[in-house]
Amino acid sequence: MIKGKQSVVFDKPVYIEAVASIVGEKEGQGPYGKYFDIVSNDPMMNTNTWEEAESKLQELAVDKLFDKSGIGKDDVRYMFGGDLLGQLIATSFGLKKYEIPLFGLYGACSTFGEGLSLAAMCVSGGYAESVIALASSHFASAEKQFRFPLEYGNQRPMASTWTVTGCGAAMVTERKTDVRISGITTGTIVDYGVKDSMNMGACMAPAAAALIAANLADMDVDESYYDKIITGDLGTVGQKILIDLLREKGYEITNRHMDCGIEIFDGESQNTMAGGSGCGCSATMFCGSLIDRIRSGEWNRILFVPTGALLSTVSYNEGKSVPGIAHGVVIERGV
Repeated sequence: MIKGKQSVVFDKPVYIEAVASIVGEKEGQGPYGKYFDIVSNDPMMNTNTWEEAESKLQELAVDKLFDKSGIGKDDVRYMFGGDLLGQLIATSFGLKKYEIPLFGLYGACSTFGEGLSLAAMCVSGGYAESVIALASSHFASAEKQFRFPLEYGNQRPMASTWTVTGCGAAMVTERKTDVRISGITTGTIVDYGVKDSMNMGACMAPAAAALIAANLADMDVDESYYDKIITGDLGTVGQKILIDLLREKGYEITNRHMDCGIEIFDGESQNTMAGGSGCGCSATMFCGSLIDRIRSGEWNRILFVPTGALLSTVSYNEGKSVPGIAHGVVIERGV
C-alpha cells in the first residue's frame, strides 16, 4: 500500500457511499448554488452566535448524509471532522449529539482532505466499515476570530479571500459504489516566509505545488494522468503562483487545474476579491458538484487537493510567517 515517499495506494477498495452539503445564502447565489443539498438564507441558522451557527451547519450536513446514505448512526464507527475555530468548537458542539467516536482534526482549510485521507485509511485497513469525514467554516465566525469584527467594516485587499459559509460531509465505506478513493498523498508543511495573513493564496500555493509534485513522483505518472487537478482555495492569486511553481518543476497543469475558491463564487458580481476560502470551501464544492461530475463520467480520475494556511492570531501578531499544507486524495470513477 505504501507508494513512494508520501503516498498510499489502497489495495482494499474504499468507496464514497454518499455526500451532503449545506451552504449560506451567498454561496447559494454563486455559480454552483443548484448543486448544494441545502441553502440557508439565515446566516445565524436560528442560533444566538456565529459559532453556534457553524455547529448547526455540521449538524444539518450530517443529518442529511444519514438520509442520503441509508446508513444509520449506529453503523458509523468513527467521524473525522474539523473547522477553523479555536479548540474545534464548531465540531465539538455540532457533533456531540451523535455519540459517535470522533477524531477532531485541524488542517486549516485542508481539513476535508485530511479527513477523507484518514477515513479512507481507516476503512481500507479494516478498522471500520463506514466512516464520516466532514469540515465546515462560516464567514462571520472566521472573521471574528482571525481578522476584524464585522462591525468594523474594514476594507479588503484584492488578494484576500471570502470565507465560505458551509459544511460538506462524506460517508466513506467499504460498500461498492461508483466513486472510489484509490489513493492519498499526505502533505508536508511548506513555509516560503510569507507574512501577509490577508493573502492566503500566496501562503498555500507552495504547499500545493509540493504536494502535487510529490503525488506525481510517487505514482510515477505525469499531469495528464488526471482529468482534473483540483485545489481547495488558492484563489486567483494562489493559482498563478501554483502554475508557475509547478512549471519550474517540469509540470504544466494550466489546462487541467481547477480551484474551488475560484469556482464557488462569481468574483465580479459577488465582490469576493481573489475567491473563496475556508474549510467549507473545498468540502462543499466536492460534496455539492465535483463528485457528480465523476459519477456522470465527465471525469474518470481527479487529484483533489484541499489547501490550508497554518496560522493563528497569536502567530501572525508575533511576526511569524504563515506556513501552508495540502493533502491529496485520488478519486476515481467506478470500481
